[in-house]
Amino acid sequence: MFNFPIKSYDVVVCGAGPAGLKAAYEILQRSGGCYSVLLLDRKFPWKEPVICAEAVSVKAFSKYWPVRQRFVRGNLSGVYFVAPNGAKAEFYKKDCALQLNRAELHRDMFEASEKLGVAYDFATKVSKLERLDNGLWNVLVEKDGERATVTARVVVDSTGPGDKLTKHLPEFADFEDGKADLEPAAFAIVEGVEHSREHIELYFGSEFFGGYGWVFPRDGIEVNLGLVLGREALPEHSARAALDKFLEKFPTAKIKGIYGGPIACGQSRKQVAKFGLFKAGDSASTVNPISRSGIVEAIKSGYCTALSVLEWLAASDETGRAAAERAAFDRWFELQGKTHLRIAKAKKGFNSISDAKLNKAATKLSKYSREESSIFKIFFTVLATSPSLIWKMRSFLK
Repeated sequence: MFNFPIKSYDVVVCGAGPAGLKAAYEILQRSGGCYSVLLLDRKFPWKEPVICAEAVSVKAFSKYWPVRQRFVRGNLSGVYFVAPNGAKAEFYKKDCALQLNRAELHRDMFEASEKLGVAYDFATKVSKLERLDNGLWNVLVEKDGERATVTARVVVDSTGPGDKLTKHLPEFADFEDGKADLEPAAFAIVEGVEHSREHIELYFGSEFFGGYGWVFPRDGIEVNLGLVLGREALPEHSARAALDKFLEKFPTAKIKGIYGGPIACGQSRKQVAKFGLFKAGDSASTVNPISRSGIVEAIKSGYCTALSVLEWLAASDETGRAAAERAAFDRWFELQGKTHLRIAKAKKGFNSISDAKLNKAATKLSKYSREESSIFKIFFTVLATSPSLIWKMRSFLK
């Protein structure tokens, strides 16, 4: 049985991850509850969240959502950069990042929207979107063998990478498809791995084909151990096979679960809103192209989307609504997308650093104390081992 009380809403948000949750909250909070918002997801967002590394910058995260202990596993104070030969370079900055419990973050964001009056239905699949002649949208949903249709003035697609909801609509052929530089990732939740509770470990080298490996602490017992491969690794090399090989570095690891999927690691200039449909988060390819981080980026995207949706709803004519749709991309591009585009252009330069040069840089940096190892020193030491990178990265350094 469906949970939503009515069949017509101002806004239907499809996907209750960080982007969708943030968009729903901001629309309700900024409008004072003047608009009706329905939140849909095929899972319960705090029961089956997308598993990820769950680390975020304190400064970036707290600007868009309050930090609460209910969803913080612990504080992080540094990164170990690990070269192919095992040499480690440390970056240390006390309490610079948070290790999140993503399930509890989702619950916190949902409950904030629930207090503002959001309607919701979980364990509900959005099977199709239909654009009507009168400008409204039909959102077709399925649950426990039942089907229903909900009407919306605006749809927010935050369902993740790919164009699942728009690929059948010819008018969206030139639209953002959430597939910008899709890269394969695989990781395991494991116990029994010796690690620093306050450090992330990042592994670099040719074995990752332009990606990297990681060890992220979780609760002092478990770690998230995994990797992402550059797109050029496909189809010859699978992320799962690379993960199995990577796990051999940790013979004491006891695997509790293995997960994986594609990450949209690019940044396009395609529009993210059209005819009252707005894309947000991974659906709009908002992941950082090199770090592959996406939680804060998704929340930022949800924020930008909400502002533009409110402008769209308040517009009195098609000209105003079209301007609000253009603003959805412009806001994101100014806030984060412009930087992502430069990073994406520099990606090949970063990926071209040989194992020998990574080893040389890490060995040199490993001799510095943590007080001496600023992020700039690490960056420029790596550059110094490969001077040609400065030319390759000229678009990034502008």
